[in-house]
Formats: sequence, C-alpha cells, structure tokens
Amino acid sequence: MLAYQHAYHAGNFADVHKHLGLRRLISAMTRKSSAISFVDTHAGRGLYPLAAAETQKLGEFRDGVERLWQKRRSFAVESPVGEWLASLATLQSGTELSRYPGSPWWLGSMLRPQDRLTLFELHPGEHRHLSDQTVSPHAGVQRRHADGLKGLVKLVPVSTPRLCVLIDPSYEKKDEYEEVAETLIQVVRKVRHAVVLIWYPLLPAGRHRLLLDTLRQAGIPKLWRSELKIREPAAERGMYGSGLLMLNPPWQLDIELDQAFTTLASVLADDARHQGQWWTGEA
Repeated sequence: MLAYQHAYHAGNFADVHKHLGLRRLISAMTRKSSAISFVDTHAGRGLYPLAAAETQKLGEFRDGVERLWQKRRSFAVESPVGEWLASLATLQSGTELSRYPGSPWWLGSMLRPQDRLTLFELHPGEHRHLSDQTVSPHAGVQRRHADGLKGLVKLVPVSTPRLCVLIDPSYEKKDEYEEVAETLIQVVRKVRHAVVLIWYPLLPAGRHRLLLDTLRQAGIPKLWRSELKIREPAAERGMYGSGLLMLNPPWQLDIELDQAFTTLASVLADDARHQGQWWTGEA
C-alpha cells in the first residue's frame, strides 16, 4: 500500500516519543568506537516543513513537538528532552519552530565516519523527496527505493561489528504487524546481538497485541516495551497512544528512557502517562 504520506502527521506525539527514544539509543550506542550499520526500513521524506499544506491540514504537530518547543527553556540542557530539543533547534532558522526532521535526519545527524546508514522507502514520491535531502555530512548513506522489511532481511548480516535498526511502518495494512514480527525473528536468527527499535500505534482495535504476542511466543529475548498513552481508548477510530519495542537496549537505557518518557507525558497532555516494562527477559 503506497497511499500513506507521513507529512500529514509529522511532529505528532508519536513522532516525539519515537524520535526521542531513537536519539537516546544512538547516543548510547556511539559511546563505543566500533562501527555501526544503521538501517531505517520506512524512511519517509527526511524533513518536513511545518507550513506545508499536508502538515497544516491535520496540525498534529501542535499537540506534539510544538508543546515541547514552547516549554524548551524549562528543560535542563543535559537532560534527554533538553538535549533532543537543542538538536532540533539546529534545524530552525530562528526561534520559531518551522521544520521537523524525520528518522533519516535523527540517524544521519549522529552518523560517524566509520558508520553506515541505509534508508529504505518504497513510496516513489516520498523517495524522491528523500533523495533531495542531505541527512548526514558523511558519505556512508545509501537510499534505496525498495520494501524495507524485505530489504533488511537481505541486507543482514552486515559488514560492521554492530547493527542498529529502526522499523517504523504505517500499519495501514492489517498484516503489517505480523510482517514486522516475522522480520525481527529472521533478523535475530542472522544477527543475534542486533539492536532493533520497533514503533507501533495504539489503536482501539488493539492489533498491536499480535506483534507483541508473536515475538513473546517466538522466544525473542531482551525486549523492552514503552507505551505512551495520551488518552483513554475510545470506541471510534483514532490513535490514543504510541508504542516502542526495543531489542537488546544498551545497559541502563531502559531506566533513562522510562524517566524521559514520563517527563514527556507530563508535557504532552494532562491525562498522558507512560509505562515501561520488560516484555521478555534474558534467554
């Protein structure tokens, strides 16, 4: 399905949840000097002007990144949220929030000369936008117009000592939850110590449970789960929360993110709350 365009949702609360987690994960992994292959299976455009017609149509960024931006001076610079906002500020032309970066920028901005970054995007229009973006000052970036889940399985094992993957589909297709689970199972078979971050939406239909249960039943160890709920689920359609699954998180990152996401919840909505827990433990 090629109808989905993330520009309509850029900078929403789920983006903030996902990208704050991604930024802290990259920071933790780059503390060691050994090279990393980063893979983004659903890259999108890479950069989103908030004044664009698509983004303005739903205006979801106003209940997401804009809430944090307005309170940015209340966060300590060295805190996870403060550091994330400081990085975001480098993309703006002044004090106004005018652009929001997608995952390619968050990954590329921290890429080191020894690292590699592979960006998959299947939508032809989104891929054209991505091809026009400079996501990193380093040369180790490849953009592939291809299915990211299938491409990831073909890509592994990688030549670098470490692997870090972001899996972030739109889940417009019901079977994507199962496809994501099966992809992770195949990746783990090939690269046991891969670090993988999976995003999923919390919707009233509760289809994300298939993803979670499949991975638990498959015996995939060391999965940490984070769920940020903005409101209680309603009978009608609509995303009420955002979920992250992290395979093999670096030491103590779960504790750091639990605190950061709890802070995030307190800013995004009065009734928002965060829950972090180990979905599966050591093998």
